Amino acid sequence: MSGTCVIGLQWGDEAKGKIVDLLTLRHDIVVRYQGGANAGHTVKVGNEVYKLSLLPSGVLTPGVTCVIAGGVVFNPAKAIEELDELATRGLDDYDNLKLSDRVHVIFPWHFAEDRAMDSSTSDGENIGTTQRGIGPCYRDKVGRAFAIRLGDLYRPNFRERVEHVTRAKNVALAAMMPRDQFVPLNAADIYEEYKAYAERLKPYVDDTNEYLLSAAEAGKRILFEGAQGALLDVDHGTYPYVTSSNSSGVGVSNGSGVPGKYIDHVIGIVKAYSTRVGGGPFPTEQDNAIGQQIRDQGNEYGTVTKRPRRCGWLDAVAIRYTARLSGVDSICVMLLDVLSGLDELKICTAYEIDGKQTIQFPSHVDDLRNATPIYETLPSWQEDITGVRELDDLPANARAYIERVGEIVGVPVEMVSVGPARDQTIPVGTGAPAGAR
Repeated sequence: MSGTCVIGLQWGDEAKGKIVDLLTLRHDIVVRYQGGANAGHTVKVGNEVYKLSLLPSGVLTPGVTCVIAGGVVFNPAKAIEELDELATRGLDDYDNLKLSDRVHVIFPWHFAEDRAMDSSTSDGENIGTTQRGIGPCYRDKVGRAFAIRLGDLYRPNFRERVEHVTRAKNVALAAMMPRDQFVPLNAADIYEEYKAYAERLKPYVDDTNEYLLSAAEAGKRILFEGAQGALLDVDHGTYPYVTSSNSSGVGVSNGSGVPGKYIDHVIGIVKAYSTRVGGGPFPTEQDNAIGQQIRDQGNEYGTVTKRPRRCGWLDAVAIRYTARLSGVDSICVMLLDVLSGLDELKICTAYEIDGKQTIQFPSHVDDLRNATPIYETLPSWQEDITGVRELDDLPANARAYIERVGEIVGVPVEMVSVGPARDQTIPVGTGAPAGAR
């Protein structure tokens, strides 16, 4: 039995989807267990590029069961849109797709709340929400009174539930929005819309807790696909500039319903540099020509939102923290090719906070905001490495950079990516999948 989890160790956008796609070849089941349709996973198969925000990346591999587990907040319209888009490209066999009846469903009032609420902190800095109803849906999940799960759409009282919630939400939205902008939600329209979604998705709805527990007990190979990044974990990340779920490794069992004893390998995904979207402290940010060069070479614009990402040097202090937090066994260094052509490279190995040097990642966002990065400078390389397929064929400085990242973080490097295609993945450790070649 092999339970493997793929976790992003930065602020998201680490190219997790590519590694999940590769590892799917060695697994029977792929599980999305947290987040929602704000997770942009890009996978390139041959000459085809697929962009998924809700369906597991494993959906691109025939014969693999794909599960959206109960920890996800679910946008049924987006799921159907992605299924239809894949069908137009010849991927229309979804007998193995399973949607948990426990997922909480995103409704029009969640989108309205996202638009109506100020998504800034008390000091006016933007949190970085994607405005896709994710946070409001998680808020209702915890609040319980107005939450509706996917399984509820098939119950006789579903219409009454929608009417009840719509009345309450209209009162709240009327108080939150300017009078000339408030348009009351129509319960009848919402009911009919979601009734149609429920009918379309009914063949896939299942008790995934039972399915996954039985699969784990039977020794099935399960791959857990994380969304966002560990630094965005609502409990353990750079709060309040975080997502609304546990996006670090500690959230795997909580979101999937599978106990940790069935997970024997955790892979951390790391960009060769750092990026961030929205507000919040970013000690190694390069708001200059270097940052723009990284952005341009790495095409650092959101898969889902198209927003330009903030770019900077690799922050090994932050990665060391999230690797420990997530119980990482190995890391994959992604987008190494983006660093080609820079004059020199820097890695943040420590912070200076209030005149004191530390390698500990601070628990309070204000301390992180006041942190001055302490850098180690390494020589770069000028060669185009996108055609390299073996570690020994990389420039010496590129190999030295990879090795140094593993040393500082304290976790061995398993794979290195030099481009978006499946075959642009270089095995480094013995655990790298054969498909990486």
